[in-house]
Amino acid sequence: MCALLAFYVEAGVDAVLDEAPVDRLTAWAQEPTSSRVSAQGPPSSPGPPQARAVLGRANVANVNSGPRPSPFTSPARGENDADTPPAPDAAIMSARQAAASAASLDLLRAIIERFEGCALRFTAKQLVFADGNPRARVMFVGEAPGRDEDIAGRAFVGRSGQLLDRMMAAIGLDRTAAYIANVVPWRPPGNRTPTPQETQICLPFIKRQIELADPDILVCLGGPSAAALLGLTGGIRRLRGRWCAYHTGTREIRAIATFHPAYLLRTPLEKRFAWRDFQAIKTALAQ
Repeated sequence: MCALLAFYVEAGVDAVLDEAPVDRLTAWAQEPTSSRVSAQGPPSSPGPPQARAVLGRANVANVNSGPRPSPFTSPARGENDADTPPAPDAAIMSARQAAASAASLDLLRAIIERFEGCALRFTAKQLVFADGNPRARVMFVGEAPGRDEDIAGRAFVGRSGQLLDRMMAAIGLDRTAAYIANVVPWRPPGNRTPTPQETQICLPFIKRQIELADPDILVCLGGPSAAALLGLTGGIRRLRGRWCAYHTGTREIRAIATFHPAYLLRTPLEKRFAWRDFQAIKTALAQ
């Protein structure tokens, strides 16, 4: 049981479901002060031990700041509410302002490392900013890092990354001649798909990263990356292989979508289409 509760905490679970519905937006304000969790000890109201184990980490950080604010507001953040990200709209606006202030890739990385508007930051081991050569002519962008990337702190270093290395080598590229990143720079718990909200919060950062890297060719690996960056909707089999324009605000970059290496590991027959896409990338680089 303890191991299961520890897993829930690491996965970001911070609430316990009861048999009867509870309005948690107002329950905090209605609860007597004496029954709230104290940062110095266990709650005065015993409650189930499972609930104390799961809720303890989320509540201890906030009990000294008075009445709990609504999750739809974005109050000034301090050290006591570091585990509580701001409301989505406020987080997106904050990300846009922070990304626009970055004058270099190093500054952008430092800004993202301090950014607290995305909850994935608190469940991932570390930021996965990029890998490869930021001055390369071609930039590959996937969806989000996985377990191996989360451990190493570098993009595409697991099985998918090894396949990407072989695909690049087939057209004369390696990591010294390519820049590799993800739309979402933190690993989602359990390698789940990032939510639309998480993607929108992180989108200003990858857009600024592309603008600062300024490649000649942008390659979107997988449908989610193509949808987020190029606005393309539909299956990746229909989207792949078509050249389109990506606008940074200062220039236009040639862009193409192709299969994500993880998909090719599951569906090897599709490698023949990815080969065509990489041959098109090779031709474009030669031009």
